[in-house]
Amino acid sequence: MDAILDTNEDVDSLTIGRRIRQLRTDRGVTLEELAAAVDRAPSQLSMIENGRREPKLTLLQAIARALGSSIDAILESEPLDERATLEISLERAMRGQTFQALGIPPFRIGKAVPTEALKAMMALQSEIERLRDERAATPEEARRANVALRRLMRTQNNYFADLEDHARRILSAVDHPGGPLTQRTASDIAAHLGFTLHYVPDLPQTTRSVADIKNGRLYLSSRLTAKGDPRTAVLQALSSRMLGHREPTSYAEFLRQRVETNYLTGALLIPEAHAVPFLQDAKKDRAISIEDLRDAYSVSYETAAHRFTNLATTHLDIPVHFLKVHESGVITKAFENDDVNFPTDQLGAIEGQMCCRKWTSRVVFDEDDKFNPYYQYTDTGNGTYWCTARVEASSEGAHSVSVGVRFDDTKWFLGRDTTNRGVSKHSVEVCCRRAPADLEAAWRENSWPNVRTPRTLLATLPTGSFPGVDTTDVYEFLEAHAPR
Repeated sequence: MDAILDTNEDVDSLTIGRRIRQLRTDRGVTLEELAAAVDRAPSQLSMIENGRREPKLTLLQAIARALGSSIDAILESEPLDERATLEISLERAMRGQTFQALGIPPFRIGKAVPTEALKAMMALQSEIERLRDERAATPEEARRANVALRRLMRTQNNYFADLEDHARRILSAVDHPGGPLTQRTASDIAAHLGFTLHYVPDLPQTTRSVADIKNGRLYLSSRLTAKGDPRTAVLQALSSRMLGHREPTSYAEFLRQRVETNYLTGALLIPEAHAVPFLQDAKKDRAISIEDLRDAYSVSYETAAHRFTNLATTHLDIPVHFLKVHESGVITKAFENDDVNFPTDQLGAIEGQMCCRKWTSRVVFDEDDKFNPYYQYTDTGNGTYWCTARVEASSEGAHSVSVGVRFDDTKWFLGRDTTNRGVSKHSVEVCCRRAPADLEAAWRENSWPNVRTPRTLLATLPTGSFPGVDTTDVYEFLEAHAPR
């Protein structure tokens, strides 16, 4: 009997008990009459029917005979009626974490409890579960997940061979010859994956794209044709399909999927097989330049910088670091495997920290020349680093994007002859996190700033499986655009 129950969750003690009760009531047999027929106390049978005790095989056979049935009928009968199904669901819920976390002790579900009350309790339990799932990743958990992912990226030098293979297979399937990936090729990739592209003016505001998997349609904003790079939006949307992503069940999974999507998009826009020789030749000439990589593949500076970090250590033997910093000074993206000492919180998270005011990523905002790249050597408590940086505009304001290397590796890069120098001691509080003593003395007690808090800083992450996405808006959009 135990073996049977172990192999089929549909015939657990709760289900067996309710099926016995259903058979008994259908035949008009009282609990006392059945107990007498099998030579057991009514209380024992009550516990079996309520799923609190598992019947032995001999007793189950006796019960089946007394009810004019068989063990097979009890184990494999038709689905239970609505009432029995609700009782089983509530019994299981009471044994679960949600009821225990709320401190609600299990109670007996008697006949006097209305069926509508059982439905209401199950609806409430489902809603509590949904809200718990939505709030599963607090900002602290999100930071922990981010730290774990950054450690993985550092361990692999930000190079993922499986994603490179994905990109190689896709590009081969559409006969891409190498070099810049055109919008036509992006459309060919979509067609290869079974999607047609549709540019619409009413794409939900909380999304970059929406894939109608049922009808093979990929919706993007029509504004992309006038602003931005439509190739990137198409490839990011398709990357999740290429990688077989499912609805994420945690913030860690969501974050990993986002990194994989961005990586694969970069690998398609700047193919490894073509870019590595390009970079190796530049290294031989001591003329590596993120700008040249950007121009060679017609991508944004940020995409080129990201892609360089994927390939630099594995193929050029150059450890690197990358920073994206908002104009407010907040670090929004980071990677390092060159021992650079970035500011971190107690959990080790870099994102969300204030970048040192003396670091290239902050100094570049004060430069008047926005056309040429800015280079700087920065002396730190962990050695001297050289960085190249640019400022790019976005919907969230200006961001600087910088790539840097240790002093010894500067010889491979254009811009190594810069005279710009800085000193960053952000591990020491007096470096830049505290105002100069005279200013602090004059204004600390005589000022009160009203903080302009980024909208994402205090948000609970995630709100739903896809943070920040209004699913109702998305579903209504798909319903309106689905082919009839």
